[in-house]
Amino acid sequence: MPAEVRHNPAQNRFELPIEGDAMAICVYRRDEEGHYVLLHTEVPDDFAGQGLASALAKGLFAMARAQGFKLVLRCPYMAAWYARHPDYADVVAG
Repeated sequence: MPAEVRHNPAQNRFELPIEGDAMAICVYRRDEEGHYVLLHTEVPDDFAGQGLASALAKGLFAMARAQGFKLVLRCPYMAAWYARHPDYADVVAG
């Protein structure tokens, strides 16, 4: 079972460790309002199809809620995940 999602501000990404050095990531940039603009989600090919991108999204949205920051969804995967989980509307800024 993967660990919890962590924030890596040095590399502008959120990470979900999988095993060894492998991790699922979501790359972001910050906008002028300080929101996290989610740009791209990636899971290593060896771990595709195991629900890890969804686990990353769930952990990331939960982190945003717990820490009070907003997300702007420019990543197609994160936008699609949110469309299936509209109960996270409080953390989405656009």
